[in-house]
Amino acid sequence: MAQEDNKNNVEEKKQEYKELKGMGFFKKLKYSILNIEKYPEMATEGLGKALSYIAKLIVALAIILSIWMVYQTNQMIREGTNYLENEFPDFSYNDGILTVNSEEAIQIDNEQFGRIIIDTKTDSEETINQYRESINEYGVGVLVLKNRVELKNMNMIGEVSYNYKESLESMNLTQFNKQDVVNYVKDGQINTLYFSIFITLFIYNFSMYFINTLWYAVIIGIVGYFTMWVLKMRMRYVAVFNMAVYALTLSTILNILYLIINILFNFTIEYFSIMYVTVATIYLLAAIFILKSDLIKKQAEVMKIVEAQQIVKKELEDREREKQKEENPEEKDQEPKDKNKKKKEENKGNLKGDEPEGSNA
Repeated sequence: MAQEDNKNNVEEKKQEYKELKGMGFFKKLKYSILNIEKYPEMATEGLGKALSYIAKLIVALAIILSIWMVYQTNQMIREGTNYLENEFPDFSYNDGILTVNSEEAIQIDNEQFGRIIIDTKTDSEETINQYRESINEYGVGVLVLKNRVELKNMNMIGEVSYNYKESLESMNLTQFNKQDVVNYVKDGQINTLYFSIFITLFIYNFSMYFINTLWYAVIIGIVGYFTMWVLKMRMRYVAVFNMAVYALTLSTILNILYLIINILFNFTIEYFSIMYVTVATIYLLAAIFILKSDLIKKQAEVMKIVEAQQIVKKELEDREREKQKEENPEEKDQEPKDKNKKKKEENKGNLKGDEPEGSNA
């Protein structure tokens, strides 16, 4: 019976492994949030599968963020076009260099787009750093220089910089002036620019979030590996790292939801990054403790199986002995005779030992 139960358990494990091996992205997504006991099995699929899984999640996050940033850019360009046409000084662009006809830097504070600083005269890194600090203090903004534009957004890590020449040459734009820009926006030709901006933002956002997610996975994996060492469990770090990647699922989804809420309602959470890491760490530690509990249960089951096998083995030996006795009745009859003979010899020896010395004299 014990052997049959053990065989059934092995078959169940094989079936579970086949299901995990063939599972798609959405099933892994479900298991990563609701079935954390599956982490060890999913980790056995290898590092490549884990990285492919988290990359797909980051793609969704990068698309949402890039679309929003393009939308913001569109709003900024439309409002900026009206400002350019009516209030902004003349400017021109020629072969990668933007020139604004203004002797002093232009600063515009906008509630939606932040602080916009325009200075196409300076080459001083010290002055440029001061502009950056001013934008950082404001929180969001745009810095327009003669050869590039720098964007800072609350949803971005650091700043994004666009070189005019690299960005505009792909659209065959080598020179234009103020009136050309106004006409370009109003005629709807700017849609090709939006697509280029989206691709650039997507690559940037995906790269930054993917690298950061892997960095978080490394840190959480170290915590998990140390926990396993304390619990006296042996597992390679790469397997713990894979589990940490899956543990980051809920945190990444919460990050996507947070971005959407922030976009729609301008709602911010000051310590969101701490919550991001904490949730993932709790998931990984929970999976480790479940694994430890399962190992203890399996050890107890193995001990029961061993004991049961010993009992079955003893019963089989007793049955075999009884069977041999039934098949050889002479041995069965001979055994008591041998015992009686042995007893008589012992009694006879005892009688001889009781005779007094010199009795034969």
